[in-house]
Amino acid sequence: MKKITTFENKKVLVLGLAKSGMAAARLLYQLGAIVTVNDFKPFDENPDAQELLEEGIKVITGGHPIELLDEGFELMVKNPGIRYDNPMVVRAQELNLPVLTEIELAYLVSEAPIIAITGTNGKTTTTTLIADILNADGQTAKLAGNIGYPASTVASETVSTDTIVMETSSFQLMGVDQFRPKIAVITNIYSTHLDYHGTQENYEAAKWNIQNNLTNEDYLILNFNQDKMKKYATMTQATVVPFSTSEVTDGAYAQDGKMYFKGEYIMETADLSLPGDHNIENALAAISVAKLSGAKNSAIVTVLTTFEGVRHRLQFLGTAHGRRAYNDTEATNILAAKKALTGFDNSKLWLFAGGLDRGNEIDELEESLVGLKGMVIMGETTPKFRKIAEKLNIPYIETENVVTGLNEIFPKTEEGDTILLSPACASWDQYKNAEQRGDLFIDAFEALKK
Repeated sequence: MKKITTFENKKVLVLGLAKSGMAAARLLYQLGAIVTVNDFKPFDENPDAQELLEEGIKVITGGHPIELLDEGFELMVKNPGIRYDNPMVVRAQELNLPVLTEIELAYLVSEAPIIAITGTNGKTTTTTLIADILNADGQTAKLAGNIGYPASTVASETVSTDTIVMETSSFQLMGVDQFRPKIAVITNIYSTHLDYHGTQENYEAAKWNIQNNLTNEDYLILNFNQDKMKKYATMTQATVVPFSTSEVTDGAYAQDGKMYFKGEYIMETADLSLPGDHNIENALAAISVAKLSGAKNSAIVTVLTTFEGVRHRLQFLGTAHGRRAYNDTEATNILAAKKALTGFDNSKLWLFAGGLDRGNEIDELEESLVGLKGMVIMGETTPKFRKIAEKLNIPYIETENVVTGLNEIFPKTEEGDTILLSPACASWDQYKNAEQRGDLFIDAFEALKK
């Protein structure tokens, strides 16, 4: 970790705890800042706040009192989940107080170069693939950021010979200033999180912050399957490395069932362990980073042919009595489910779909459902999926939850069939979160293997 003096004796307010807030508070305290933590959860119900208080850090809990900002803070470090229309954040900006997120701290103290990945879909898979390839190549890559490992903690524990492979969200990227990865990746940009950002333009601007400080000595990897990325490629100082599944590029590309990097053959697309066209895109992005990082082709091929997927994201669960199953519970929108469905033969596929009804129609999923062998429909959106199933003459059952549904549908399946949980909906109508939905599905399928 770099021994910086930037924060010595500076009054810093950390707004919001959870993993990133805890990490930020501890790092700032270690760097000599005068830290105050403010978290909404009451102190008696807040073990994180209790821990920090025991460590000597001032904590204020049970709300966000605006008057706290009258105490002369020089900086706010905000949990990325707290929106910018939060009164505390609004007031901080009125006071011209810099509002950063924890990944900025990670950059400032990191001795290791950073590879940063963002995008609407594919971030976690691409991030994990990159780290796995670099490690398989004998390098030392450490996962960080939105993937579940607080970036500032990871950065504080790395040395110059390491590489940090950091998943970054739009929420995190809104709070950067000097952040400058050596290699940045944008997997794709679609429409999402508009409840947070307000407009698509704001959302895209937040993603684009990943390249703000890049120079021509740094690399920006962009998905040229999207015309907007070609436009963005003209708006950066970075050296752009494109990838595409539809055209030959001066980067990574797929052509005639083979994957290349700058004309060099890497491997067959059919040998990828993860199904779906979107995973070819993820693989090309990972290949680009790996080649720019000096990784050998053998390491790339080893990982891309054996990778079993990130938990809850098109995760292969194995086989039970000749039936394969995949857990894609994090497919909480139609686009993610459509991408998952591209990797399977519908004539042998049983799809679990449904969940929270956000008021939107699901008609755009219809084309991807044609020819399904069967569906298991659940949650608030049951009437909408029932309507499509009946229109397309797809056999279906309605069920209470993923466990009941799996036990009901399994006797109807045949050897060689695939069962896919890719709900196209959020989970909050029935579950605490998407992970709980996926965990229950995993356990239920494991029980069927016996």
